[in-house]
Amino acid sequence: MKLRFQDFVLDSDTRQVLRGQEEIHLSTKAFELLCVLIERRPAVIDKSELARRVWPATFVGDANLNVLIGEVRRALGDSAHRPAFIRTVHGIGYAFCGEADELAPLSTSHLTPATRFWLVWNDRAFTLLEGDNLIGRDPACTIWLDEAGVSRRHARIRVESRQRLMTLEDLNSTNGTLVGDTPVTAKRPLIDGDVIHIGAAALTFRAWFPETPRETERIRRTPNR
Repeated sequence: MKLRFQDFVLDSDTRQVLRGQEEIHLSTKAFELLCVLIERRPAVIDKSELARRVWPATFVGDANLNVLIGEVRRALGDSAHRPAFIRTVHGIGYAFCGEADELAPLSTSHLTPATRFWLVWNDRAFTLLEGDNLIGRDPACTIWLDEAGVSRRHARIRVESRQRLMTLEDLNSTNGTLVGDTPVTAKRPLIDGDVIHIGAAALTFRAWFPETPRETERIRRTPNR
């Protein structure tokens, strides 16, 4: 299981939670608890079932579970009072309440593994993942740009491979985002070759599909409605 939720990626195979390039530390039991909650999202899981899944064949009290929930919340920067990820259902249990996107479909039969989307900046190439890709000066962003005029969370590119739709959105940045000379004021579809201006950085969006091995396929823009 590999999923993205907001700035985080959870990979149950490698047993990692990543925020950008940074690995978020969780104890073994806290990681297992997070996996169970995400796997069953958005259902509420009662405390007894969570205890059985995390501590099989071992009796533990509610206090042990509360400690793990607290550890996961601290690691994700979540709040019990205004939860973005883990919701408390008093007297019953807990539920994962955030939006999560499966990353695994990129390698399944409806997509060829060679399908690629990326940004080129100077001599660097940034691979774009399925779902949301944050661009900004915060090192936790998917695309980290330590460049003048770039906000901490400047813009977002969303990849929806099934629809072959890639969209760019400005995140209320200080200096704005442009495609060519046009400011981005709403979600804007991208095509191969678009030049995105973010602060002092000019990034070229590239898209390649295996059906056209000799050249990069041009992606049609969806008409604005």
